[in-house]
Amino acid sequence: MSCPALPDGFDFTDPDLLQSRVPLPEFAELRRAEPVRWIPQPGNVAGFRDEGYWAVTRHADVKYVSTHPEIFSSYLNTAIIRFNERIDRDAIDAQRLILLNMDPPEHTRVRGIVQRVFTPRAIRALEERLRNRAQSIVDTARALPGASFDFVTQVACELPLQAIAELIGIPQDDRAKIFDWSNKMISYDDPEYAISEEVGQESAMEVIAYAMNMAADRKQCPAKDIVTTLVAAEDEGNLNSDEFGFFVLMLAVAGNETTRNAITHGMHAFLTHPDQWELYTAERPATAAEEIVRWATPVNSFQRTATQDTELGGKQIKKGDRVGIFYAAANHDPEVFENPDVFDITRDPNPHLGFGGGGPHYCLGKSLAVLEIDLIFNAIAEAMPSLRAAGDPRRLRSAWINGVKELQVTLG
Repeated sequence: MSCPALPDGFDFTDPDLLQSRVPLPEFAELRRAEPVRWIPQPGNVAGFRDEGYWAVTRHADVKYVSTHPEIFSSYLNTAIIRFNERIDRDAIDAQRLILLNMDPPEHTRVRGIVQRVFTPRAIRALEERLRNRAQSIVDTARALPGASFDFVTQVACELPLQAIAELIGIPQDDRAKIFDWSNKMISYDDPEYAISEEVGQESAMEVIAYAMNMAADRKQCPAKDIVTTLVAAEDEGNLNSDEFGFFVLMLAVAGNETTRNAITHGMHAFLTHPDQWELYTAERPATAAEEIVRWATPVNSFQRTATQDTELGGKQIKKGDRVGIFYAAANHDPEVFENPDVFDITRDPNPHLGFGGGGPHYCLGKSLAVLEIDLIFNAIAEAMPSLRAAGDPRRLRSAWINGVKELQVTLG
């Protein structure tokens, strides 16, 4: 293989780069020529006081890393591939209490408990309420005065927030708090928000404290709800208050930010591929939600840390090296997807990695996310089939979230 032609200093986690675009051409170059490549990071830009990370871009390699936690740890340096040079190690290590950043066997124990939230029965119980909420969200947006409105704030963010509130019993009146806190937790890289790392950490503590208060209330006064199921009897294999707090923190990002960005990217894809929107409004193919997630890939990347010397893609990875798994690259791998750069809502099969690469960290809430995407686009197709773009999306400056801050649309 020839060496990939990347500019000197090119970094796939550079938030300035990701604010402008997902680097799909560079991913394609690496998949072709050097699918596992060392990316240097001078000056502690990621906060790990090391020299960089290995970029993994092939679908098969991303799956391999994801399914071998004994070799590639989420715990050692967390799954977040880039913080910033100001973060201290204690702040990184504190995040190990989040399920996303655990390894087996502790991960296995906690995941086994919280899976109760996402059983098929629990999701089916939500479906009719979420369908009504989706219709109400779209009807409210359609009635807004003015020539255009922001799809992100008026449509995309609402159903994921309301779903989480329904799922674990957060009063709907409090959903704005969760939205604000979760925004601050992931937006510290974006100067428009003028949010510091410290504000992001304070917002995380607000979410945790809110959830711990919920847990304390249910322990004192059990109810017939999910929170009681998770926390009311710790000695019977349930969560303690701290664990429940960090579980809700994870939901605030994994269950809210990712789904809302999938919905936003999906709407933009439809608006820029009118043939696909016409097909969707006419036929509502069941395959649409999965293609939206593949196309959107709301999480650009996570990382793992090698627990031992190993080999991947012909490269020698040393114990302690960080390994970046790039889902957007995997989801455009032509070895797996025919015409991967085509948005095709009838794509089937669709073995995308938008919900993770399998293994212990495969997305717990996949079935809920797919349901939310289906419900909101069905509601849009019914009530606003003539929706049109009124501007380009404004992207979030983030090292790992493929986020959109604003997407102006009009009813046409």
